Amino acid sequence: MDIPSNPTPNPGDVQGIAFTLDGVDELTFARILRDVMSDAAFGKPLQIQAQEPRPGLSARLTVAFRRQDRTRAVAAMQRLKTLLLRHGVQVDSVRVPGPDEAV
Repeated sequence: MDIPSNPTPNPGDVQGIAFTLDGVDELTFARILRDVMSDAAFGKPLQIQAQEPRPGLSARLTVAFRRQDRTRAVAAMQRLKTLLLRHGVQVDSVRVPGPDEAV
């Protein structure tokens, strides 16, 4: 029986930890994103989803992961909090899904 090396996840298999970053300007967001993208803590199998700040909309960063990578995702969440503090950003809200929740 052949098992694909990179099987496509079921929609319910993917979760995400979402950070809402109120008041972050575009330059600060770009710096944060640069740091995140160059940090091994956020590498595969994790995925970073980014929404830049726009008028009336706060910036958002989401650490997306499969259920089996939850421990790594929680460690990445802690690392992201540290990076945000380094940039003087207060985290206004973080949503961590339960083990059985989908994105």
